[in-house]
Amino acid sequence: MRVVKVNFPEKSILSNEQFDYFDCYQGKLINTENISVVDVCKSFFSTAPNWVDKLFYLRNRVVSLFGLKVPKSEKDKTAILAEFKGEEGEQLGLFKVLERRENEIVLGENDKHLNFKVSILLDKLETNSKSITISTIVVFNNWFGKLYFLPVKPFHKLIVPIMLKSILKDLEKNNER
Repeated sequence: MRVVKVNFPEKSILSNEQFDYFDCYQGKLINTENISVVDVCKSFFSTAPNWVDKLFYLRNRVVSLFGLKVPKSEKDKTAILAEFKGEEGEQLGLFKVLERRENEIVLGENDKHLNFKVSILLDKLETNSKSITISTIVVFNNWFGKLYFLPVKPFHKLIVPIMLKSILKDLEKNNER
């Protein structure tokens, strides 16, 4: 399961948006004809390594001191994901579904320091294979947004490819059943 850094996909909802930072990572699924973008999105939130969840917990504790948005206390993550349909307005932690197409879900949040959007794009390739592209864009609203993103950026560049590998592994494993 190879994940590669790619150019911004032209067919993405986000392709014409302005941003101060972006990155895109892509991986390929084989023999996964019945996988939907909602399945990919659910896997995105359910397969993160434990240490990523701990980093988000730490992030939320620290930024709440500065009045930045943090997820409201939620019921069980598994229950939330079981009910998730990928519809605009649905909330998964800090991520809200902003837009949706048949093959793409855009998640994100606007805050006083920065706005971010994450696109999960599922593209059909040759027979029985698809690509998953995770693209992130960030817009800084002020100097604090730039300062905030300095220590986040290296973690982001590490976390997204690891999460994409976990998604690929999870979807291919579940598809074999």
